[in-house]
Amino acid sequence: MTDDACLERLRELVLRAAAPGSGSGGSVLVGLVGRGIQASRTPAMHMREGARLGFRYVYVLIDFDRLGMPDTALGAFVDAAQALGFAGLNVTHPFKQSVLAELTELAPEASAIGAVNTVVFGRGVRKGCNTDSWGFAESFRDGMAGCALENVVQFGAGGAGAAVAYALLRLGVRDLAVIDSDPARSRALAARIGAGFAGCIRTEDAPERAVPRAGGIVNATPVGMAKYPGTPFPTELISARHWVADIIYFPRETELLHAARAKGCRTLAGTGMAVYQAVSAFELFTGAVPDRVAMTRHFEAAS
Repeated sequence: MTDDACLERLRELVLRAAAPGSGSGGSVLVGLVGRGIQASRTPAMHMREGARLGFRYVYVLIDFDRLGMPDTALGAFVDAAQALGFAGLNVTHPFKQSVLAELTELAPEASAIGAVNTVVFGRGVRKGCNTDSWGFAESFRDGMAGCALENVVQFGAGGAGAAVAYALLRLGVRDLAVIDSDPARSRALAARIGAGFAGCIRTEDAPERAVPRAGGIVNATPVGMAKYPGTPFPTELISARHWVADIIYFPRETELLHAARAKGCRTLAGTGMAVYQAVSAFELFTGAVPDRVAMTRHFEAAS
C-alpha cells in the first residue's frame, strides 16, 4: 500500500472516530497503533478524562490486524498521523521497538530502554517516550511496598519487558535475571540496560534454577492473555515466600497470578501499569495533568 493510501485509510478512521462536540480545553487527536487492539481500554481512559477536563478528545485505533496491514506500513502510518495533525501516538505490540526507526528524537528513558510506547509530534519532531516504565514503577510502589528486591526473575525481554526491567532496576533490584524465549533478545536487553546498572542485570535460561533463588517474579510476556493462555513457567516452582507481578491486565487475574495467590503469595496485576502509563501519556499529549483516581475509574468503567 502506498503512503497516500495509508493517509486516506487513517483519514477515514479519524472521521469515523470523531464525534460532534467542543471543549474549552481545545481539540486533541491521538491514536493507538498495534495489532489485535480492539479490546484496548486506553482509548476510553483518554477520551473520558479528556471530556472531564474539557477537551474535544478523539482517539483512533490503528489496528494493523483489522486493517490487514503488513508491519512494513508502520512508517507510512506514522507519517500520515503527523500529516493529519495528531498530537501523538501510543504504540503497542509488536511495534514498541521497530517504531524507533521512524522517530527523530528519544527521551532519555526511552533511549536507555530501547523501546517506545508514546510518540509525541511537534514542529517537524517525532519524539519517542516510554511511559510503560514509569507506569510499572508507580503501580509497584502502590501495591507492593516493602517487597524484597534483592533477587528478582523477569520473564520477557521484548518492548514491554525492557521497560519493566528498567523500572525494576530503578526501584532498587540488586540482581535481576531475565529469561526470554529468544536468548539473544534477553542478552541484548541485559547489555543495553546493564550499562547504566553495572552488575545488576543478567540473563538466565533455566526457570527451575532462577525461580527458586528469587524473591520476586515478574511476567512481562504475553503468556497469560486470553489470546495466549498458560503460564510463562511451571507454577510448581512458586512458593509462598515469592511475590509475583504480571503486566497483563486482561484477564485481571492471569493463570500465573491465580496460582500464586493460591500459594499465599503477594501479587500485583497489570491494571495499575495500564492506568499509570496512560496518565503519563495523557499529560505528554495535552500538557494537562490528569487525575489518577479518575483515570482508574475510567479504566474500570471500560470493562
